[in-house]
Amino acid sequence: MFKLSSLNLNGIRSATSKGLEAWLATTRPDCICVQEVKAQAADVAGKFESLSGLQGHFHYAEKKGYSGVAVYTRHEPSDVVVGYQSPEFDAEGRYVELRFDTPQRKLSLISAYFPSGSSGEERQQAKFRFLDEFYPHLQALRSEREFILCSDVNIAHQEIDLKNWKGNKKNSGFLPEERAWMGKLLTDGGLVDVYRQLEPTATDECYTWWSNRGQAYAKNVGWRLDYHLATPALATLARSPQIYKTEKFSDHAPITLDYDFSL
Repeated sequence: MFKLSSLNLNGIRSATSKGLEAWLATTRPDCICVQEVKAQAADVAGKFESLSGLQGHFHYAEKKGYSGVAVYTRHEPSDVVVGYQSPEFDAEGRYVELRFDTPQRKLSLISAYFPSGSSGEERQQAKFRFLDEFYPHLQALRSEREFILCSDVNIAHQEIDLKNWKGNKKNSGFLPEERAWMGKLLTDGGLVDVYRQLEPTATDECYTWWSNRGQAYAKNVGWRLDYHLATPALATLARSPQIYKTEKFSDHAPITLDYDFSL
């Protein structure tokens, strides 16, 4: 089985100071996709190039202390794709794709960090621009290869994906336009929400993010914002979804699934 995790770090320096490496050593994923690294190459050098035997591959944001994604893996990729050729969003460090190609198979593991629109209308419009250009990118990729996209999507798709759905209908992350985009991706777009495929009715136990306000974590007033989105053939190989909440490395929880394949 191939064990694949995803986690929004809310800063790699912060997450590692809270026990992330010990958890990785115990859990032993083959690969972990991380978002919000919030570091530059100079910050990573000599400290975070590898974590618990996993080698990191990064896409840094130009702005210091902002965004950034990485994929840490035990296996050497055949190619690393940094960015998805977006003049606006590649500057924000939102996409890194590791390719593991053989004569028999083309397979990618991707870490992506979707923009948040919660800070105001300007960023919400940026989020909509990202969604508009990222959808055709995923469609083009799907026509060429199998992939698993691990991401903080910053969208709760359904009412069962957040605790207070009635009070968030007009808030970023649960807007009708965002939810419709997710619905389109999972129907016409041909991708599979792997966790929901395996846990179609999970509610309180499905959350992966909690606000730092109002004791949201203690009260489990959460959102499911972190996804494994896979092409159908890979999605059928998924098993044993786990959202780890025993320790708190970030304002997000890591989500891990086993896949019945090997690299």
